[in-house]
Amino acid sequence: MRPGHDESPLNPIPSVIWLLLLPVVAMELVLSAGASGFVGGPDAVGWRQEAWQKFSFAPGIFRVLLENRIFPPEQMMRFVTYPFVHGNFTHALFVSVFLLALGKMVGEVFRAWAVLAVFFAAAIMGALAYCLIPYDVQPLIGGYPAVYGLIGAFTYILWARLGAVNANRYRAFTLIGFLLAFQLVFGLLFGAGGWTWVAEIAGFATGFLLSFVVSPGGWQRTVRLLRQR
Repeated sequence: MRPGHDESPLNPIPSVIWLLLLPVVAMELVLSAGASGFVGGPDAVGWRQEAWQKFSFAPGIFRVLLENRIFPPEQMMRFVTYPFVHGNFTHALFVSVFLLALGKMVGEVFRAWAVLAVFFAAAIMGALAYCLIPYDVQPLIGGYPAVYGLIGAFTYILWARLGAVNANRYRAFTLIGFLLAFQLVFGLLFGAGGWTWVAEIAGFATGFLLSFVVSPGGWQRTVRLLRQR
């Protein structure tokens, strides 16, 4: 009997990624089922709009709250709830695929708390960056800014590994460069996306920079780099 013969040929997904994915899937299943008339009756058709109103992040509302220095919990929670509600099934599907793929690679290196820190910090900083757009913009929904944080963390992992073997560290940014180029072309062809790329870039930068602190040995590595300079 060969040792390890009963091991799965597929590497398991870290449990913290399932913890993040399940709310996305559960929310989309309920909203899609309601929109299709499978559950909830006639009123279920409007469930997605109600979810947007309850969970999305609206920059205009936040600016008013900031000016008046009032921060009610039901509004502040939007910083971390908007990644779990999406525009449609396809939107949620792509976010889920990215979350599984990038989350698996990051979760195999980072501890669970660090993955959560990157995910939610990217979501929060993405929303704050979205507030800086000097135009009236649609409320922010969807997990892309948070997922781009995981892309930033994955980029950091590649950056650190390339540096360890004295290779060209700029190669680590190939993935984000490809995604931005694809998004630009897609937006030009189909007029989609709007200003959400601002939140996504902010999410990426947050994930990359935060990884210097929350990755295994990251703080010590950062201190060594600072001393070298």
